Amino acid sequence: MQLGRRLLDRQIVDRDGRLVGKVDDVEFAVDADGVPYVAALLTGQAALGQRIGGRIGRLLVAVAVRFTEDRTVTPLRIPYRLVGRVDSAVRLRACLDDLPSAPVERWLRRHLIDRIPGADRASG
Repeated sequence: MQLGRRLLDRQIVDRDGRLVGKVDDVEFAVDADGVPYVAALLTGQAALGQRIGGRIGRLLVAVAVRFTEDRTVTPLRIPYRLVGRVDSAVRLRACLDDLPSAPVERWLRRHLIDRIPGADRASG
């Protein structure tokens, strides 16, 4: 319960203060001693859809699948070791450019954003 309040739905920002996304779900792992720990933060429509479940969740995932190149969609997985601190936002020690981009974001950039005149000169 405390983990949900502490992480879920918080904005994720990189070390330069740029928005990465929001925490849509959390991935756990178990160490050699059997102790569970947070392995990664998951963000994106696939993570949110799976967390919500039901018809709405399936709809979110289906829309995300439509906006990808290979018709599969997985959440953006941010290893928890990259988290610097958690306050009003989850602040990463990594730069946004060093993280993999989400499949939906790549599709939108290629098929929509890059076609806007002057988009190549926009600040990131």
